[in-house]
Amino acid sequence: MELKGISRRVWRSLASIRTGVLLLIIVVIVAAAGTIILQRPATDADELQRAYAPQVLRILDAVGLTDVFHAWWFVLLLVLVSISIVSASIDRFPNAWRYFSRPYKYPDENFRKALPSHKQIPLSDEESGLVAAERALHSLGFKPERVVRSDHFSLFAEKNRISEMAVYVVHASLLLIFFGGIVDALWGWRGTMNLTKGEQLSMVEMQKGRSRSLPFAIRCDGAGQENYKDGSPRKWWSKLAVVQEGQEVERKEIVVNDPLVYKGVRFYQSSYGPNGKVDQLIVTAAAREARAGGEAKQLALSPNEPVRIDADTTVKLAEFIPDYVVRDGQVYTRSAEIGNPAAHLVVTSEKSGQSVQYWMPPIEGFAENEKSPFRFEAQDLKMGYFTGLQVSHEPGQWCVWSGVLLMGVGLTLVFYMSHVRFWVVPVRNEKGQLSLWMGGTANRNRDAFESHFEELTVRVAAELKDEKSSSATQEVTLAHK
Repeated sequence: MELKGISRRVWRSLASIRTGVLLLIIVVIVAAAGTIILQRPATDADELQRAYAPQVLRILDAVGLTDVFHAWWFVLLLVLVSISIVSASIDRFPNAWRYFSRPYKYPDENFRKALPSHKQIPLSDEESGLVAAERALHSLGFKPERVVRSDHFSLFAEKNRISEMAVYVVHASLLLIFFGGIVDALWGWRGTMNLTKGEQLSMVEMQKGRSRSLPFAIRCDGAGQENYKDGSPRKWWSKLAVVQEGQEVERKEIVVNDPLVYKGVRFYQSSYGPNGKVDQLIVTAAAREARAGGEAKQLALSPNEPVRIDADTTVKLAEFIPDYVVRDGQVYTRSAEIGNPAAHLVVTSEKSGQSVQYWMPPIEGFAENEKSPFRFEAQDLKMGYFTGLQVSHEPGQWCVWSGVLLMGVGLTLVFYMSHVRFWVVPVRNEKGQLSLWMGGTANRNRDAFESHFEELTVRVAAELKDEKSSSATQEVTLAHK
């Protein structure tokens, strides 16, 4: 007995409107926090470290606020809200369905007395009153129905009965949205992918150093940035190709908010910028010996691709350091920004098989520039750029968007449609005087309903007056005859 009482109390708590509203408020607050707090892996780790103090970032990571929508407690919260919505719907639906499927068509005396909006108009006979009311209701867009009683007829008319079920449409939409969120949290994932032009990858970088392999590869055939007149970025774009089993199966140029979608995986344009690596170094090569003669040649050097200077000599760009520093007998990269650049060339003689390490500028202890048969001078530098892609697999998104559309329907029913009912009954008072009783009600938007009810009574009175005038005219005509 005690267990039965506990289960009843638990059921009532879950089915309570207060419980559902409280849980919904918590979900909204947490979801808002997920949009305000920078989320992994969409946000670069360095950016997170710049945005939050180390101890704050540790706390946010520990409680899952840097990946809110995949946190176990967020999934549990969605499950609890869904259970509460289902419980409330089950608890109230039988009465709502009876009310919807079997409308109350004849108002008894107690109902008529309790109804706030009602009015009576004197009648000479029942049929003329009912006919006048039918015409008035038709003129207002209603389809009146005659209700047969043992001793008389009455009228019943209604509009938008479906709006009584609007709350369940909203409930269903919320369940779809939450179900999609749960599916995404359990089976969805997000990661990043950085590509340079011509590069092909099938690995997605996840958070905490993890990675995920795709059953296909993505190749970048080009990327760029378009700027406004003031130099600020206007648009990033990437030309991507999907490669599967060595064959190109799909191609698309993506921009922000227009992703490439392939087999449920979305590739969003998220960033674009220099990768700190040289794409092409333009140099001039001039022979040291006068007898070699000739004008200086202009060469375009790409990393690790030998370029022939003459029949016996090749040169390749072995290394480019955008900002170098020499420390402890080693050349180090201080930063990826162009600050103190250095280029390391390897000049190879095919006849002798010897290679010379050529540095621009000549770095003491490393450069062998004097041994090179050619002198080199840098003319131009083209840095490489990467395109940053956000990669996501969200299998529950169809449920989420279906729920959003269904919620739009439900909210339209709630806010723009009201269930309006009118009853018209011929009644007699204690003295036996006949009158036409009219009453009505609406489940929402009372002000608009009162206006409609007033218009109905005015039209019925006008119809009765016209009918009375017509009858009087007919009587006069018959008397003359």
